[in-house]
Amino acid sequence: MAGLAALSGALLLGGALGGPGEAAARSYNWKITKTEWSPADERGFSEFVEALGAADCWTVDECLRSPANPYRSTDPRGLRFRSDCADFPYVLRAYYAWKNGLPFSYAIGVNSTTGYFSDIRYTSNGNRVTARKTVPATAQGVPALPLIVEMRNAVSTAMYRHHADADDAQNFTDFYSPEITRESIRPGTVLYDVNGHVAMVWRVEDDGRILNISAHPDNSVSRSFYGRNFLRTKPELGTNFKNWRPQRLVGATRRADGTYVGGHIEAPLNSELEDFSLEQYLGTETNPSGNWRNATFVHKGEELDYYHYIRSVMAKGDLTLNPVSEMQAMMRSLCYDIRARKDAVEQALMNNIHRMEAPARLPENIYGTYGYWELYSTPSRDARLKTSFKEMRDQIEAMVKMHRQGVSTVSYEGNDLAGDLIAAFEAQSESCKTTYIRTNGKPVTLSTEDVMNRLFDLSFDPYQCVERRWGAQSAEELSSCPDGPAKQRWYEAQRFLRNQIDRTYDVSMDYTPAELEAGPHEVYTGRGVKSPPDVDMRAYLTRLKAEQLASGGTLAQEGPEIVVD
Repeated sequence: MAGLAALSGALLLGGALGGPGEAAARSYNWKITKTEWSPADERGFSEFVEALGAADCWTVDECLRSPANPYRSTDPRGLRFRSDCADFPYVLRAYYAWKNGLPFSYAIGVNSTTGYFSDIRYTSNGNRVTARKTVPATAQGVPALPLIVEMRNAVSTAMYRHHADADDAQNFTDFYSPEITRESIRPGTVLYDVNGHVAMVWRVEDDGRILNISAHPDNSVSRSFYGRNFLRTKPELGTNFKNWRPQRLVGATRRADGTYVGGHIEAPLNSELEDFSLEQYLGTETNPSGNWRNATFVHKGEELDYYHYIRSVMAKGDLTLNPVSEMQAMMRSLCYDIRARKDAVEQALMNNIHRMEAPARLPENIYGTYGYWELYSTPSRDARLKTSFKEMRDQIEAMVKMHRQGVSTVSYEGNDLAGDLIAAFEAQSESCKTTYIRTNGKPVTLSTEDVMNRLFDLSFDPYQCVERRWGAQSAEELSSCPDGPAKQRWYEAQRFLRNQIDRTYDVSMDYTPAELEAGPHEVYTGRGVKSPPDVDMRAYLTRLKAEQLASGGTLAQEGPEIVVD
């Protein structure tokens, strides 16, 4: 019952935005004093998001109560903020609109475009907006906090899953597909991952790296960078970059005090948006088939892989990649991810989920569900972490290959690339230490390399002991784990799911341990896969060093081929 009370408390806290009370909330009204989102308002929103992204805050509440929020002094005392990934962009947009007297409307209802789906968040061909909710323009304003709570409870990732070309004057989408430029992809731009995650751009660095921030069901905040963990898919699903569709209040009456009353919300059609573009789906070149799989991306005369194209276009000047500095940046991002995972695991421990009896079956889908599992498990977070490790391993190998081929976009001026990569790997790994406390009270400290080595042993199951959550394998480290035979069997059966980095939201996964063990073990069986991908950066760098030594101390050139894979 302790866990149930904790869950109910968490939901109550979120539902009230923390508790200034209904009377206090009513004294903080949302008045409309501007009829439209101007370019200056959009810049202000970008600056607001960038400041939060740059702040040293690790929960939604910390961020919005930190000095990075210029409006914090105008909030009710005792106000607490909660959000998960889908809510977070809406909460920030609505909060900024409230504080600046701006009109605001959002999609409150969506349906699948192709018939009934049991979970509207994971439809196969996207959704269409069926209803919208508008902040009323009244003389006295309307209580802002209940409106934001209502919105938070209504929106989900289903609101992001719409055709990139959706264009309805009445039931318009909240977002549109922007062109890929530094002017359009900016702090506040939304990133939608088809596998059920949402983030926001908070900074675009000079080298084209796109930094993002996202919230999670446990109210934690994590930061990462845009890459292959955001899958590119068909435009029907509206994945990747989205900008807010600017809204305007039409037909309202301006009172003497500057507030607007009445009217209705409109938004521009795609054809009225200067930076609307489908290039992220259809490519930069003529694509007669209209098939996103046939898209090609060309920058300055060179055909590039989609993700390399994004990075090149977003960079100031010509993009040059240094393998050493690139690996350092990716490892810093991994450090943020590991820190965020620690917070998520500790939330489950604080609420004693690990002391509960494990359910007889997994949820219908471990990546998208409700209740304790949604709040305290980490399969999606862990899959993204694994993807980031794999991306680092693959990208460094690709850059080394390009360096050996003499590709101009890869720059390294030293004479010991393998040695410099190993030194950077070790330094970054040791600079990021994560400590967890075993059940017996003894600490275990893990470097980034330690986490990499036990990556596919990290349990995502909140019902398991902390040692399992952190992938303990030695008899000594596991000796303090109190899990009995039933939970131990669950852990072993879930190994196949831990091996899988693809998040499959559209398959049934409500299996028993026996059913997981029996297989078949393929991506779309919902039972996981037999073997994990190669993420071992140390092993690759060791082989690279051996190759370098065998070739006389430098990496041999492979010839003139300059095709970027």
